[in-house]
Amino acid sequence: MIGAVLIGVAGGIVAGLLGVGGGVLFVPGLVILLGLGQHQAEATSLLAIVPVGIVGTYTQNRYGNVRRDDALLLGLLSLAGAGAGVALANALSGALLRDAFAALIVIVAVQIVRRQLGGGEPAGAGGDATSESKRA
Repeated sequence: MIGAVLIGVAGGIVAGLLGVGGGVLFVPGLVILLGLGQHQAEATSLLAIVPVGIVGTYTQNRYGNVRRDDALLLGLLSLAGAGAGVALANALSGALLRDAFAALIVIVAVQIVRRQLGGGEPAGAGGDATSESKRA
């Protein structure tokens, strides 16, 4: 029970802070701390992300950070992708699925490091002039 609490709190903080949905912590945490299989961990993470996404979106919307048209488009297109992804995940072994998840996390980490070493955020990704002046 303590493991689940730690995973949930850490995933929520990461989701709210970085916008990653918490799954990057949920899945490994569920496998390592709670002993779930890869398929179970990923399915559990998908359901756990729903309330995290709702709270995060509501809070970010209050700050004026949500682009609703883009969010709606991404959400609708993601429905088909999610169905296809679940079908594919169920066709793969747990070991292959685990390795693919690990590879994805490594690829994302490498991209983040490259971006930071290359001078920060790409053009247009830092917000508006108001947010820039607040950081200065």
